[in-house]
Amino acid sequence: MQQRIGFIGLGIMGQAMAANILKAGYGLTVYNRSSHKAEALAAAGATLAHSPKELTERCEIIILMLTGPEAVDAILQGENGVLASECSGKTVINMSTVPPAYSRQLNQQLESYGITAIDAPVSGSKIPAEQGTLVILAGGDEAAIKQLEPLLLSMGSGVIYCGEAGTGSSMKLAINLLLGTMMAGLAEATHLAEASGLATETFLKVVGAGALACPLFKIKEQMLITDTYPPQFPFRHMAKDMQYVLQEASQNAVSLPVANRLAGLFDPHAPDALLDQDFAAVKTLLK
Repeated sequence: MQQRIGFIGLGIMGQAMAANILKAGYGLTVYNRSSHKAEALAAAGATLAHSPKELTERCEIIILMLTGPEAVDAILQGENGVLASECSGKTVINMSTVPPAYSRQLNQQLESYGITAIDAPVSGSKIPAEQGTLVILAGGDEAAIKQLEPLLLSMGSGVIYCGEAGTGSSMKLAINLLLGTMMAGLAEATHLAEASGLATETFLKVVGAGALACPLFKIKEQMLITDTYPPQFPFRHMAKDMQYVLQEASQNAVSLPVANRLAGLFDPHAPDALLDQDFAAVKTLLK
């Protein structure tokens, strides 16, 4: 029998990821708190659930792609939450970016209900999500992850097993620390080039011509040239993730001076006009 997949959370990433699951031929049920975000998927053949409980009752595998622990808890709890259904024997794949300690706690909670829990955040933003080329960072039972690989590969180009529960989340924070460092470095170098009288296009052409070239810089090139930042990975998400990075550093007693500086740049208390832009808008803070 074909697996019935439920997908909860249809933001910038979730919409594209769910669409790729549907394209791969899986039976898909979707839920989003703002139901209008599910309309395009429903038109393409997905079933629309009116609550997380209803979705869970219909599906064997439930994927969560939400903004953080509070959103995950809200979906799981309550009379219409995932855990209000008969969910023993089901699988929950949390693809949200959350602190590793929360992932471990969530794993224990879900296992107490007889649920197989996997933490599987992704490396990549809007364009890789649309193209199905995300890298899936999976933590949890290795055999279960292996069985889920065909489903995960409908959304990504590779699945990397990171270890026991919570390690997928640990990997995601380390990757996003590097991502923030690279973006802030590119923004600062571009700012210096412009202040020195160099054309932005010329500077970025040089960056792309040698060993510094990378897909991230290419994706952000037009944003830096035009000084417009339509969200692919919103600034507010990077700001949130930098707070998680600092929490993880504190818990592990490690010094991360660059992360501390980045957490000041990617400020979760910045104006909404900045938080809603792509995280490449960190360049605007240098002016």
